[in-house]
Amino acid sequence: MLIAVYVACSVAAGNRPLPEPLQNDEVCNNLKIAGTGIIDIDNSIVDKKLALEYHNVMQGDGDIEMDSTNTVSQVSRKIQAPINGTISPMNLYDTIKLTYSGKTPLVGMKSIKSDAFWGGMGAEVTESFSVTEMDKIQSTYFASTSPATYLKNPSALIDQLRNSPVHAVGMDSKTSFNGTWMTDAKWHQFFYKDVKIHEAFTGKFEVEKFIQFHENPVPEQSSNPCADLDC
Repeated sequence: MLIAVYVACSVAAGNRPLPEPLQNDEVCNNLKIAGTGIIDIDNSIVDKKLALEYHNVMQGDGDIEMDSTNTVSQVSRKIQAPINGTISPMNLYDTIKLTYSGKTPLVGMKSIKSDAFWGGMGAEVTESFSVTEMDKIQSTYFASTSPATYLKNPSALIDQLRNSPVHAVGMDSKTSFNGTWMTDAKWHQFFYKDVKIHEAFTGKFEVEKFIQFHENPVPEQSSNPCADLDC
């Protein structure tokens, strides 16, 4: 059974990109593994300067092949990632190709959040699963900073700003599995926005799933109610 779930990008306006710090921090974590045995993965990244919370947990006991890459940078132009057919500057880009089978279920959870308290957009996407068989190709991405903070070249600045998706939280998955797989996504802004999306499937399925929350950083222009009147 094939289930394709596509969620159109939601767009709002007004939240400026976060400035990039002069003292840049980067995290790179690449892993390629094939074998049989116990799997125990627990990765977490919290960066207030990016308004980023990222968690990735996975445990199981079986046959596994996995090739994963996780890159985080406070200077987004250092991570150029293919997003929706466009090479875009990102603060986080995570990819994984995974094949698993075992009598013991592979249990996992991945979440990525743009924290509004730290200047983000208040959006979060979470994937969780418990499966005895799984084939998955997935990319997860996040952008919150202006890629042109320290650029001097006008053409480079325009190019980076044109392709920047700030603010954005997204996940693109193609997976087949035997077990339970679910996603939860929410976007909450006090007194303004409340979006909740939940999807769960138990059994033997093939799923294509794309979700992206995007907040356009261009502020709305305020209007003068007396512009055409003699007030």
